[in-house]
Amino acid sequence: MTSPAVLSRTLVTALAPVSWGTFYVVTTELLPPAHPLFAGLLRALPAGLIALAIGRALPRGAWWGKAAVLGVLNIGLLFPLLTVAAERLPGGVAATLVAAQPLAVAVLAVAVLRERFSVRRLVWGLVGVAGVGLVVIGPSASFDLVGILAGLGSAVTMALGVTLTKRWGRPAGVGPTAFAGWQLTAGGLFLLPLTLLVEGAPPAIDGRAAVGYLWLGLVGGLFAFVLWFRGVGALPVTSVAVLVLLSPLVAAVLGAALLGQTLGPVQLLGFGLCLAAIVAAQLPAPAARRAVA
Repeated sequence: MTSPAVLSRTLVTALAPVSWGTFYVVTTELLPPAHPLFAGLLRALPAGLIALAIGRALPRGAWWGKAAVLGVLNIGLLFPLLTVAAERLPGGVAATLVAAQPLAVAVLAVAVLRERFSVRRLVWGLVGVAGVGLVVIGPSASFDLVGILAGLGSAVTMALGVTLTKRWGRPAGVGPTAFAGWQLTAGGLFLLPLTLLVEGAPPAIDGRAAVGYLWLGLVGGLFAFVLWFRGVGALPVTSVAVLVLLSPLVAAVLGAALLGQTLGPVQLLGFGLCLAAIVAAQLPAPAARRAVA
């Protein structure tokens, strides 16, 4: 049975993907169109610099390179791949492909972390992907090869970033805020030239857009990634990875509550499957439970 301390840490970590689930509503309702990379840049770089100022710690030695790799994987590459997938695929298809991330983590945990292969993890990962698909894919969904590759690439990129974050850990004496700041700053610096090259000059920012960018930067960036990397370091990586399934669920609930989108019986079934996968991933393996007993 999961201990109260682990349950508490899991619930706190889950706030990160819950906040990421607000991205769709904020982007469509508050931000200027045709500048998704600029939104990603403002979500990463200012938050990273604030976290560095709060954490008051810079990488040392090999951690300059490790922080750069993690920042590019977890943020710098992830955001553009998500953007391409969202632009070329219906949102439901893109969300379902990204939801394959727990499956990739289950495989990488064996290859990178030398954990034992678990059929149970793969099965529940598949259940979670199926649940997301039921929640967000409509009957008119279309498919595009580049978009599919980008969606799968985002899942693999995030999975590799999470797995390496778990393997390398966090340097002694460095808090989660500084650690998140390293990665957010590295990811933001990676996005800066890419944004200027692809999108050119930034858009005009009115009051609504300012609120949206502040939300993405402070809540979806600084707050969320501090909690996320803290959870990755403290919890089993496969348990943390499946929490990402909360993002499309939150997006679907907000779409129904704020945008008039409907949730029928099929979507509710998908919700049930996703929640079952999330809960199952937090429970110890049957052998571990027997050992404790």
